[in-house]
Amino acid sequence: MNYTENYRGVKIDVQSVNLDISDAVQAEIRSCIDKLSKFTNVINAVDIYFKNEGQGASAESVVGMRVGIPGPDVFAEDKGEHWIPLLKSVTDKNIRQLKKGK
Repeated sequence: MNYTENYRGVKIDVQSVNLDISDAVQAEIRSCIDKLSKFTNVINAVDIYFKNEGQGASAESVVGMRVGIPGPDVFAEDKGEHWIPLLKSVTDKNIRQLKKGK
């Protein structure tokens, strides 16, 4: 499931391979953008990538997030079991990068 959304002037591009993104995860994406907005004046776009790696018991969920800002973009990725904690983790990683760039 891939979808694009405009949220408060930020273009959100979500890409997932053979996965459906629930409404709860979509709401968390918007919450993450609100959180990121506190640390930078302009966010042009946010690209979020969802995928599963591995098979069976060794399968892991992977979330990557690229935040398009003036200058170099920031990107973070994390692996785990559940989408929402992974989204929070990559958001926090991107916030640390935004703070370093100031």
